[in-house]
Amino acid sequence: MLIQLIVSLAIGGLCGFAANKLMKGNSGSILWNVILGLVGGLVGGFLGNLIGIGGGWVTSILLAVAGSCLVVWIVRKLFK
Repeated sequence: MLIQLIVSLAIGGLCGFAANKLMKGNSGSILWNVILGLVGGLVGGFLGNLIGIGGGWVTSILLAVAGSCLVVWIVRKLFK
């Protein structure tokens, strides 16, 4: 259980980092990347389920990165 949590946080951090780089973000803190990746994973997973995309690790990671990019875009539109 603890290892699964650590792996989820690590993957979330990597997805958040990837989204931050794709969206040319300037916030590079580890905590921000983990939060962004985890929220993006939820958003991407939800949207993936809505349109019928699901599956393995690769799909989940791609959905998490796409969801993270969407979260970055929404935050930028709301606060800038």
